[in-house]
Amino acid sequence: MADQAQGERRVAFVTGASRGIGKVCAVELAAAGFDVAVSARTQREGEEREHSSTVDFSDTSPLPGSLDATVAAVEAAGGRALAVPADLTDPASLDSAAEALLAEWGRVDLVVHNGRYVGPGHMDRLLDTPLELIERHLRANILGPLQLTKTFLPVMLRGGGGTFVMMTSASGYCDPPAAAGEGGWGMGYGISKAGAHRIPGFLKAEHERDGIRSFLVHPGLTTTERIEADMKEFGFEGGAPPEATARVVVWLATSKEADAYTGENIEAQFLCHERGLLPGWEGPRPNVHALRYDESGARLAALEKALAGESS
Repeated sequence: MADQAQGERRVAFVTGASRGIGKVCAVELAAAGFDVAVSARTQREGEEREHSSTVDFSDTSPLPGSLDATVAAVEAAGGRALAVPADLTDPASLDSAAEALLAEWGRVDLVVHNGRYVGPGHMDRLLDTPLELIERHLRANILGPLQLTKTFLPVMLRGGGGTFVMMTSASGYCDPPAAAGEGGWGMGYGISKAGAHRIPGFLKAEHERDGIRSFLVHPGLTTTERIEADMKEFGFEGGAPPEATARVVVWLATSKEADAYTGENIEAQFLCHERGLLPGWEGPRPNVHALRYDESGARLAALEKALAGESS
């Protein structure tokens, strides 16, 4: 990463920052010396929009949180804050958000791709899910982050480097234990997270030499406003505090030790606990869901190693 001028605050851009992990990341980054541009759809408390996870019913009741509240929390933590509302499924709004940040502060040092598609199809089976909802997953979870990355990457390169953090999910590298509604999740969520899971590795291959650091961060089950409001009925509740993931994001953004992890997947709860980043937190709990993780790469690596041994 490029050296900072003495007293100069770095600039972060965080999506999905109206509540949950995104909001806490923004506040923790402000406390760590960043000014933060926060992006999401909900600008003011009480706004209504669809957030049901299934096509079976509609839920437009307001969720707690807003960009206004996050801005106030960032400023209370000592950072400058800039609200740049955007919808990850709306390319024009993403361009406007990025342009607003660059016009205001002229730089960006860290991009946290935390936001994702919220709405029907998330917890529906394939035959029940209109393809347009799967397309929204792909637009919000893959193409939206790529659009922002293509906008901010040249700015970082001109400035000597920068960091990208992509929030991932175990659904991107494991099969659901059951169908959606029976302990699993919708295909749109899984395949979009799987696609996004590859992005930091490409950034490493193309731009690590240019000072670009890129990480995947898997929060694991985390206690957030939306988990509380929408996911209990599907068997998902509780989890780690969002501060566990936020402290990991801050560590990745500020520690030279993190350079060794660029392009890799970080299991946030485990790293947070191992490094004592959240004093007083007891650490991750055993996963009670019967997930089958994708180990095909590890199997191929073992086969190739054995083949190389046979050939030597």
